[in-house]
Amino acid sequence: MTFTLRVTPLQRSTNTNFSIRGFGNGSNNTGIEPSVGVFIDGVYRSRAAAQIGDLPRLQQVEVLSGPQSTLFGKNASAGVISVRTAGPSFVEQAKVELGIGNFNQRLLKGYYTNSITEELAFSVSGGLNKRDGYTESVVGLDDMNNRDRWNIRGQALYQPTEDTSIRLIADYSEIDERCCTVADVINGPTTAAVRALGGTVLDVEDQFEFKSALNQDPNNTVEDGGISVQVDVDYDSFALTSITAFRKNTSSYDSDVDYTSLDILTETGATDIETFTQEFRLTSTGDNEFDWMIGGFYFSEEVDTGDVLYYGDGTRPFFNLLGLQPLLETAEDLYAFPRNAFFAANNFLATDFLQENDAFSLFATVDYDLSDRLTATVGFSYTDDEKDVSVAQIHNETLSAIDFDTDPTVFGVPLSFIPDLQPFVPTLKGVQFLPPQLVFPNEVESGNTSDSKTTWSVRLAYEVNQNFNIFATAATGFKASSWNLSRDTRPFASDQSALETANLTRANQSYGTRYAGPEESTVYELGVKARFKRGAFNITLFDQTIEGFQSSIFVGTGFVLANAGEQSTQGIEFDSSFNLTDNLVLSFGGTILDPVYDSFVGANGVDGPVDLSGTMPAGIHERSFVGGLTYNVDLGEGMYGFIRTDYIYESEAQIVENVPPELTREVGTLNASAGLSMDNGVSVKIWVRNLNNDEYFLSAFPPPIQSGSFNAYPNQPRTFGATVSYEF
Repeated sequence: MTFTLRVTPLQRSTNTNFSIRGFGNGSNNTGIEPSVGVFIDGVYRSRAAAQIGDLPRLQQVEVLSGPQSTLFGKNASAGVISVRTAGPSFVEQAKVELGIGNFNQRLLKGYYTNSITEELAFSVSGGLNKRDGYTESVVGLDDMNNRDRWNIRGQALYQPTEDTSIRLIADYSEIDERCCTVADVINGPTTAAVRALGGTVLDVEDQFEFKSALNQDPNNTVEDGGISVQVDVDYDSFALTSITAFRKNTSSYDSDVDYTSLDILTETGATDIETFTQEFRLTSTGDNEFDWMIGGFYFSEEVDTGDVLYYGDGTRPFFNLLGLQPLLETAEDLYAFPRNAFFAANNFLATDFLQENDAFSLFATVDYDLSDRLTATVGFSYTDDEKDVSVAQIHNETLSAIDFDTDPTVFGVPLSFIPDLQPFVPTLKGVQFLPPQLVFPNEVESGNTSDSKTTWSVRLAYEVNQNFNIFATAATGFKASSWNLSRDTRPFASDQSALETANLTRANQSYGTRYAGPEESTVYELGVKARFKRGAFNITLFDQTIEGFQSSIFVGTGFVLANAGEQSTQGIEFDSSFNLTDNLVLSFGGTILDPVYDSFVGANGVDGPVDLSGTMPAGIHERSFVGGLTYNVDLGEGMYGFIRTDYIYESEAQIVENVPPELTREVGTLNASAGLSMDNGVSVKIWVRNLNNDEYFLSAFPPPIQSGSFNAYPNQPRTFGATVSYEF
C-alpha cells in the first residue's frame, strides 16, 4: 500500500493524474509534464498515456515524497514513482495466469525466461485484458468503460564478464476502449431545451446509475512502445551506468463534448509523442566513509497534438429554442449570410500544436559519515530546459469570426453602432464560443521558453541504534515552463499593446495565458524510522511549498492554465506494520495535511476568475488513511493460504475549483482478496475491489454552452473475479 500517493483516472483512458502530498498535475493537457515524475526501469515516462502499461515481475515500486531533483534528472518537483522489474534469469522460469471477473472480464498473462548461452539470457512476457463496459448507453450506442488492451515485452541480458552487464528492453502495448462515464450532477436552465428537442436527460438524483446519454461513442486508442538499453560496468572503486531510451506514443479520441444526447458539439483529437532520453551515472562502490554519485541526463521530445471541434445537426435548433432565433436571423441578414449559417452543422475549429523540448541536467550527491552514527548527504542538480511551440488553425465558424464592434454590416456600420440592436450585442458575443485563435510564433510571440535552475538537497541521518533512525531534510525542486496545448491558449495581456500595434489581433481577441512559468518547490522534513521485534513504524513531519504551481482546469472544451503564486502544505505522513500474531499482520498508514493557496490571484472559479489566496486547494484530502489486515496460514501438504482486506479513507474535499463547493468527494472503499498457493506452482486467488460499492466523483467540470449545468466522472463500481496461475 502507498499512503501518500493518490492516483486519479480522468476523462480518457490516457488521462491519469498522480499526486503526492496533494501536489500533482500533468493529466489531460498534453503540454504539462507531471510534477510527479514516473520512472520505469530507470526510463522517464513523460506522459500518463505512456505510464499505464501492465508490467510483469515487479521487483520494487518506490514512492518518494517531495522534490527529488538531485537523484533523478527530469521533472520531479513534487515526488517520484520509481518502478523496477526483474531482468531475465539464466535459470528457466515461466508463469501463465488466467482470470475472469464480473462485466465479462477476461485476463491472460504469461512470462518466460531462460538462458541462451552462459553469457546471454532472455525473457518475454505479454498480457491481454478485456472487459465489457459497465455503463449502459440509453441511446443505443455501445456500453462504456470497457477494457480492451494488450501488451508484449521482451528483454535480453548480456553479461560478457563479471563486471559488465547489458540489459535490453523492448515493449509495445495497445488500448482500444470507450471511456469515460460522465454523470449529470446539476442540470441548469438549458436542460429544458434539451428535453424540448427530444433529448434524453439523465436523473441527477441517481448519479451512480451508470447510464450514458452521449450521442457519440467516447472512443480512445493508444499505441505505446519503446526500447531501452542499460549498460552497467563495475570498476575497482566506482560503477558506470548508462541508460539510453527511445519511446513513441500515439493516441486518438472521439468525444461528445456537449455531454447530452443531442448532436451539438463533437470533438476528435490525436497526439503523437516521440521521446529520447540518455542518462549517465558514476557511483562509488564499497563501504566507504565518503560515498558519491554524479550523473547527467538528456531529454529530447517532440509533441504533435491537435483536435477538431464540430457543430452538429442539433446546434442551431438548440440555440433557436433558447430564444435566440430572431436575433441570429437578424445578424445573418445584416452580415449578408444565408439563414441558418450561424451554428451550421459541420462548422468547425481545427487546431494543431507542435512542441519541441530539449533539456539536460547535471546532478550529484555525496554521503559523508560524520561519525559512526551520523551521516550527512548533500546533493545538487542543474537543469536547463528549452521549449519551442507553434500552433496552426483552420477556422470556418462564421458567427465567432465576426467582430460586432468593428466589422461593418450591409449598412456600412458595425452592429454595435445600430441603436435599436446595440442592446443585443452582448448576447451575441456571449454565444461566440469558437473565436479564431491568434496563431504563433508571430512578430510579438516567439513561442519559446528557456528555463534553468540549480536545486539542492541536504540531509542528516542519525542512527540511534540498529533499529531506530532519525533524519532531517531540506531540499528544493524545479519544473520548467509548461505550454497550454489546448484550445484555450490565449496571448498574455502584457502583449496586447504590441499585438495591436503589429495589427495581429483576431476578431474577438481575448487574453489569458500561453504557458505557465516554472514551478519551484521547497521542502523541510523531520522523520523517524523504527523497527522492532514484531513490526516497523515510519513517520515524517514536513513543510512543503511550491511557488508557481502549474494549475490546469478542464472547462469542457479546453483547459485554463495558470500559475498559482504559491501553494503550501504542512503535514504528517506515516506508515506501519505490526505482526499481531505469527499469522496476522496489520498495516496502517496515512497523511494529515493542511494545504493552502498562499497566493493565487486570477484562478478559474465557478463564475470566472477569482482570488483563491488563503483558501484550501480543491481536490486535496486533509486526512487520508489506509489500513489492512493479512492472515497467512500454512495448510500443510505444501499448501499455503492468505486472506486480506484493506480499507481506504479520504476525508471530504471539494473536487475542483470551477464547480460549486457542494460538489465534493469523500472516499471510504473496502477491498478484499483470498488465495491459495501450492508447492507444485499452482496458485488460485479471488478478489473484490470496492466491496462496499463506495460512490464518489473523480473529477467534475462545467459543460460548454450550458450555463449552470455541471458534470462529473464517477468512480468504478464493485468489481470481482478470480485468477489461477501456474509457475515453474
